[in-house]
Amino acid sequence: QVQLVESGGGLVQPGGSLRLSCVASGGTLSRYTMGWFRQAPGKEREFVAAISWSGATTRYVDSVKDRFTISRDNAKNMVYLQMKSLKPEDTAVYYCAADSTIWRVTSNTYDYASWGQGTQVTVSS
Repeated sequence: QVQLVESGGGLVQPGGSLRLSCVASGGTLSRYTMGWFRQAPGKEREFVAAISWSGATTRYVDSVKDRFTISRDNAKNMVYLQMKSLKPEDTAVYYCAADSTIWRVTSNTYDYASWGQGTQVTVSS
């Protein structure tokens, strides 16, 4: 299975921006649908965004549409989540995940077999 490491989290004021990165190793990224999930304290892990192996198809949870953009660079084995207009309710640990079934772009946590360790995003003034 591919190994994933996230970076780019931090503390940002409401209305600010952050870009999260996820680097993959031990596998070819183009063989995976990639997703971003997040988990806030006391809450279940939730889907944020996903992108098909080619980048042609993306999917977002309604709460982040028009604010977050998922992208990928298969040549660099990288996946990104650009976040803008951040809100306090975006505060969570953000996880990168890989699904080897490339014909689907799924929001289901259980469809993703590989996960990173997470990166903390805190939106606060």
